[in-house]
Amino acid sequence: MTQTLTCISPIDGSVFAERAALTPEAAREAADRARAAQAGWAARPLQERIDLVMAGVAAVGAFNDQIVPELAHMMGRPIRFGGEFGGFEERASYMAEIAQGALADIAVGEDDTFKRYIRRVPLGVVLVVAPWNYPYMTAINTVAPALIAGNTVMLKHATQTLLVGERMAQAFHSVGIPADVFQNVYLDHDTTSGLIAGKAFNFVNFTGSVGGGKAMERAAAGTFTGVGLELGGKDPGYVMEDADLDAAVATLIDGAMFNSGQCCCGIERIYVHESLFDAFVEKAVAIVNGYKLGNPMEPETSIGPMANIRFANQVRAQTDEAIAAGAVAHIETMPEDDGGTYLTPQILTNVTHDMRVMREESFGPVVGIMPVKDDEEAIALMNDSDFGLTASLWTRDLARAERVGDRVETGTVFMNRADYLDPGLCWTGCKQTGRGGGLSVIGYHNLTRPKSYHLKKVTG
Repeated sequence: MTQTLTCISPIDGSVFAERAALTPEAAREAADRARAAQAGWAARPLQERIDLVMAGVAAVGAFNDQIVPELAHMMGRPIRFGGEFGGFEERASYMAEIAQGALADIAVGEDDTFKRYIRRVPLGVVLVVAPWNYPYMTAINTVAPALIAGNTVMLKHATQTLLVGERMAQAFHSVGIPADVFQNVYLDHDTTSGLIAGKAFNFVNFTGSVGGGKAMERAAAGTFTGVGLELGGKDPGYVMEDADLDAAVATLIDGAMFNSGQCCCGIERIYVHESLFDAFVEKAVAIVNGYKLGNPMEPETSIGPMANIRFANQVRAQTDEAIAAGAVAHIETMPEDDGGTYLTPQILTNVTHDMRVMREESFGPVVGIMPVKDDEEAIALMNDSDFGLTASLWTRDLARAERVGDRVETGTVFMNRADYLDPGLCWTGCKQTGRGGGLSVIGYHNLTRPKSYHLKKVTG
């Protein structure tokens, strides 16, 4: 029986979109078409592939007036923030700019007898399994470089953002990218796992939960299919005694609360030098009390509903448990908090690492703040986590930030900023956050394989 994928809007619980999942047979046929199209796509000149991808990116931008309200309906982000096209275009543009150099042959040496070099060749068919929280930006991280490198791509989007893949496919196909080279597919979990286990793909990039990442690895076991994973996070901020306090509060609290806290690299725990702790908390509470919780379609709304009531209930459970164990909540329940998807953003103090809210991913608008006496204590607390995506350090001393950053178990070290993805740097994590890396030159390395040429010349 065909499964129906249903997007329930967090605004009012209504059905916003439904699509029928592909049957296993139809899904396999789609993968076969992608494989058949790959050699021809890779044979096109690199600049042609770059130009087509960037034309597709521009075509997505032309839909932005439709995309922004669609995102609000699907996952709750307020329309006042204008969607994701800025970051979407920035990431694709950077990967386009570096493609010629990143994919160039590596010359090893040539003389009268031998020519030797290493060429980077596409892996083949790439499956991108994208999440709902930043559905366009997370998808383009892999889609753009994979296509530019000569792979064909199948995009499976989260059910919560069911229409994103359709928009991207519509845009990319409108500029001449062949339908079989870039496909948007609707797949249920079992069919996805079956395709991976059946060697339908040469590489799988998955962004999502730790449990989802484990399922991907189990499906790929024994197939030698490469799997890139960006999973959970519990990203810390550390405010040192010499920090610009106002900048630290504004950036870290925004990093904790923006998008209702539903950010891969959002700030989920903050450690503040004891000399600044009281002032930091006071300023943080003032910022959050200035938020307007409400319908994301209304322009005055600054924090919308969480994408799904299940996610909101998880945050409520962590928060309630912490308060019962002695944590202090600083934000009064807002009138718009309906006990469902609309959730009051919360700041907690008197928290400890015995509480789930300081250990497990929250992925919602709650942050615990703890005082620390020095770098040693802060480093120990930042590393007391199963996750490692980013860490945000606040100080005026660059060398100190580098020393502390060297000891923090994380994928990216920020100094005096947070919750940002620089496409020139490798986006990567450690521990249960996953493995592999996207964007930057390294992103191209992970979407291609090295092929060595050792050519002996006939000299006589």
